[in-house]
Amino acid sequence: MKIRSTLTALALVSGALLAPGFGVLSSATEAHAATKISHATATSMFRSSGITWSSSGGCSNRNNPTCTSFDQLNLMSAQGAQTLKSASGCALNITGGTETGHASGTYSHWNGYKLDFSKGTCVGNYIKNTFSYIGARPGDGAPQWRSGSGNVYADEGNHWDVTYYNCGGC
Repeated sequence: MKIRSTLTALALVSGALLAPGFGVLSSATEAHAATKISHATATSMFRSSGITWSSSGGCSNRNNPTCTSFDQLNLMSAQGAQTLKSASGCALNITGGTETGHASGTYSHWNGYKLDFSKGTCVGNYIKNTFSYIGARPGDGAPQWRSGSGNVYADEGNHWDVTYYNCGGC
């Protein structure tokens, strides 16, 4: 029985070490299949964590750039926002999700990897004092900070643009 328990434990540990995006043998920038969630699931998760959201158009249509939509958001992105809220203790308001109108790319808003947050003293201080400054983002020069888990927080002037490669330690 001890051999079976030991083998089971080894299998679980090796599986965790090799899991894309989580294990020590993979990188934070390695694309992998993500679990997509609905707008309703995301808003339920955010509501339960005390995270708010808003849109300039007062809507949630993914195909309207003035809306804030969470349709097709990666589960790990929603969990990452929850982790940021609980770790920082700051008020969080999401102003951008998976709606059209953002820059394209693999790790884009449309593909569920990014969320935009309102600027605030609390969250700004938390990001700048907790994460590592990694320099200006190529292209637009936005200053960036990387969390210990590898997620990237870019200060775009009037909001935080966050790329979630994982859930941030959920």
